[in-house]
Amino acid sequence: MEIKVLGTGCVKCKKLEKLTENTVNELGLDATIEKIEDIYKIMQFGVMRTPGLVIDGKVVLTGRLPKTNELIEFLTK
Repeated sequence: MEIKVLGTGCVKCKKLEKLTENTVNELGLDATIEKIEDIYKIMQFGVMRTPGLVIDGKVVLTGRLPKTNELIEFLTK
């Protein structure tokens, strides 16, 4: 699984990155997590509000932090 956390470095973006890392580890998933901070690369995903979460090339969340159960659902779907 390939996960990208999109964000320019704001508090919510950093929190999403940490939350995603923790959840992946807790679930024991085989995943790579990449943090993308370049605004032009973020815009290529069509994301205009950060933080954003991309799983296997699909944008699943933008503009907010997910609830824990919501993040688990994204990652195990």
